[in-house]
Formats: sequence, structure tokens, C-alpha cells
Amino acid sequence: MQSLKYLYRIGRGPSSSHTMGPLAAAKRFLKENPDYDKYKAVLYGSLAKTGVGHMTDAVLKEAFSDRQFEIEFDENSPAERHPNMMDIMAIEDEKIVAKSRFYSIGGGEIVREDEQVSEHPQVYPLNSFSEISKYCRKKDIRIWQYVEECEGKEIWEYLEKVWQVMQDAIAEGLEAEGVLHGGIGTQRKAKYLFRQKHIDETEETKTNRLICAFAYAVSEQNASGGEIVTAPTCGSCGVVPAVLKFLQKKRGFTDEQIIHSLATAGIIGNLIKTNASISGAECGCQAEIGTACAMAAAAAAEIYELDIDQIEYAAEMSIEHHLGLTCDPILGLVQIPCIERNAIAAMRALNAVNLADFLADSRKISFDMVVETMYETGKDLKVIYRETAEGGLAKRYGEKN
Repeated sequence: MQSLKYLYRIGRGPSSSHTMGPLAAAKRFLKENPDYDKYKAVLYGSLAKTGVGHMTDAVLKEAFSDRQFEIEFDENSPAERHPNMMDIMAIEDEKIVAKSRFYSIGGGEIVREDEQVSEHPQVYPLNSFSEISKYCRKKDIRIWQYVEECEGKEIWEYLEKVWQVMQDAIAEGLEAEGVLHGGIGTQRKAKYLFRQKHIDETEETKTNRLICAFAYAVSEQNASGGEIVTAPTCGSCGVVPAVLKFLQKKRGFTDEQIIHSLATAGIIGNLIKTNASISGAECGCQAEIGTACAMAAAAAAEIYELDIDQIEYAAEMSIEHHLGLTCDPILGLVQIPCIERNAIAAMRALNAVNLADFLADSRKISFDMVVETMYETGKDLKVIYRETAEGGLAKRYGEKN
């Protein structure tokens, strides 16, 4: 598996697969083909169908800003290998002189057609939870210590930065007001949730309100193109920081404990990315929000110093109970139902940890099994329910407007 640096990417929203990935592809192509008369990009599959709502066109125009550039949205040609497919061409004297096909596979990661895997090096020798669990038990270490073994102590400096960006996104999101761009008229709600206290508010209600406020804050920042951290994607970036911020605020956990928990969560996200998918276009929202929920649950279990079986069970439940979740963004925007889903998944992550604390010794389903199941389920979903904005809520909304 790759370094956690390629799972937790710091960048601007609203979509890791539709903005971060295509931007990375454009920069790579320009580096290899820097001086031509004209450039053209052709987007296929989900990139074509929801590219405008996800601001793919905007980031590509920015990348080619000082050059003659054309972009085409091909919604009819099949997307091979992965539904987020794009061609970039260099043109000289009206002839194509260089061309590369890229796949944006989720979380800002790109793979060129001639590559089987990403160009980033593999730093983790173990690729299943069962292997990692066995190794950690043998050495009597926690998962975050395994991360340090593989990545070196320098990973902590990076994760410190990740945690700071997450906190900044929460702080900025809690102060922001107004309507998000895109045409739906989605009103920012994080500030209202954070400050709207009732006289007879119960502790449970307060807990849910604060978690939701934090998740909304980050998700609304993402939807507005603000700086966030993919965890594991832009569309699901609010879940992990919401849970960690709430636990720190309520229980006083230290930044060091938070950063260790991010490492544990990262292993969960990396395993799903390696053995299944974190792309909504490939496997539906279960791959994004489900993964984020599993990461958040594992992070919380780590903070509470639960054992490795309990961490696994919390993460497994989080995926299991998102199986089949479709990706149906209205108008192709990362707003509805995406923002609400971040809040609900954050609350569900804490519920999974509480249940795992009691019942881990009676579980029947392994984390590895549910990841494999999620991938199969995602492949079985109809294409219209995988980030094309052609089915589900997106279709119903479109019919009424």
C-alpha cells in the first residue's frame, strides 16, 4: 500500500476524483509535453456527466490558463477500465502529436493507461487487515506504531499538518454564511447548528448537534471550493474531522492522540482503496461515505485505546451498514445529499464504536470480507447510481425542476 500522504491529500474541493485527479493529470501531461500550439481534453463517463457540477472544467481551464485549450464532454462513448476517464492531447499544426489517457480512481489519485497502479511507491508490505492484525499482535504494537514502522517518524509531521487543515476547515466553516454556488440554493447550516442551543437540550441532543455542525462545516467548505483534506475523498471529507474534533472537545484528547488515531484510520482507508475502491463513480457512495465512516470509527476506537478486534469490528460495521449506498448528486454538485451524509456518517461512526466495545468477541464478519463485499456490491450497482446524476435523487429532482 502507498503512504498515507496519498490518502490524506490537502487540496481544494469540491471533488477529489473530478477536480484533484484531473488537475493532477493535466499538470503531469504539461510537464511531459510543455510547448505545443494547442491542448485538448476529452472527458468520458462520470467526468463528462457531472464534470461541470464538480468543477472539472474550471480546474482544467486553470491548468491550461496561458495556453490555447479546448475541453469536450463526451457522454456517449464508453469509459473503459474506470468510469472517470479522460484523454489529454497536444496539438501542433492541427495534428495530434501527443496523447495520454488518464483514469481518476478516487481520492485525487490518477493512473495513466499504460500503468497498472499509481506511480507512487508502495511502503506497506501487508495488504489485508488480517495480515496487519496478525503482525501487530505478534509484535505487541498498535496500528499507529505499525504506521510509524513503515513510514518513519516523518509521517507524524505530515499528519500534524493534516489535523491542522481539518481544524481550520471546521473553524472557517462554522463562521461562514450564505448560499453555496451551483443553482440549487443550498444554504450553509454549520454556523446555525453550532450556535442554536435549546434551553432544555439533552446531552445526547447536544452531542448530535455538535458532531453535525462540525461535519457540515467541513463539507460546506468543500462544496465552496475551500481547502480540505481528503478522508478519503473530498465528498466525504467531513466525517473524520467531525468525529475527532468532537472527541477532543468533549474528552480533552491531545493532538498527539488525535494524530495517532489518524494513522489508524489511514490504514483502514488505505486497505479499502487498495482492495476495493474509494470512488463514488466506481462503487457508489458506499465507497466514499462508507469508507469515511469506517475510518472515523477506527480513529475513535484508537483514541479510546480499544483492542485491535474492537477497532476492526467498528470499521467493519461502518462499511456493512453503508452497503448499497448510491451516489446520486443533484445537478452533479457535491451538496445534496452529500453534506447531510457526512453528518449522519459521523454520528454512525460513534455508534459503531460503542457497539464494538461490547460485542467484538461475537462478530462473524471480518473487515476484509466486508471490503470485498462492498466492491462487489458497487460493481453490481447500475451505472446511473454511480455519480452520473442520472438516477435516484438527482433524477427525481431534475424531473420536478
